[in-house]
Amino acid sequence: MTSLSPGSADALLFDLGRVVLDIDFSKAIACWAGHAGCQPEAIIARYVRDEAYRLHEMGKISDADYFASLRSSLGIGISDAQFLEGWNAIFAGEMPDIAELLPRAAKQMPLYAFSNTNRPHVDFFSKEYAGLLGHFRELYLSSSIGLRKPDAEAFDHVVAAIGVPAERIVFFDDLAENIEGARARGLTAVHVTSPRDVGNALKELGI
Repeated sequence: MTSLSPGSADALLFDLGRVVLDIDFSKAIACWAGHAGCQPEAIIARYVRDEAYRLHEMGKISDADYFASLRSSLGIGISDAQFLEGWNAIFAGEMPDIAELLPRAAKQMPLYAFSNTNRPHVDFFSKEYAGLLGHFRELYLSSSIGLRKPDAEAFDHVVAAIGVPAERIVFFDDLAENIEGARARGLTAVHVTSPRDVGNALKELGI
């Protein structure tokens, strides 16, 4: 278990999906199935986060190329615009309590975000959640920096950019592999498995 205490951190680093913003991927599946005239189950059975997905998150292939790869892997003949509509439908609002926790934490220390994401999602959430994301000094996004969690290089890049020792950064993420990746690079990491976890960790930090 991560031990946190008042004064033990100089910066807080947050994943976005399921930590700050709620994500519901079934909305994308339902949208695509509606456009394709098939059952959502048919898409679920074929959808994988493959190499094209990773390259798209690192800004290495275009949206059109990624949607073309989906068209092929999912076996559905829908347009790029229809793919994009479903792709951006996954954002299901803010995580509970986060709108109250972030401004409170930001009064005491700098907040940063570090997310594996892609350009269309960045375009969408930057506008849709501008107020909430305004509490972060900087957003480190895989599609901009060309690096993804849980790679060591990605964490090293973000730690260097923040400019404080890794062990003085508390990192919040919902995926175990990213927590392990962060700890391997010296960060203090909190595995967010319920909305209460962020609030509890901040309390331990005296925030």
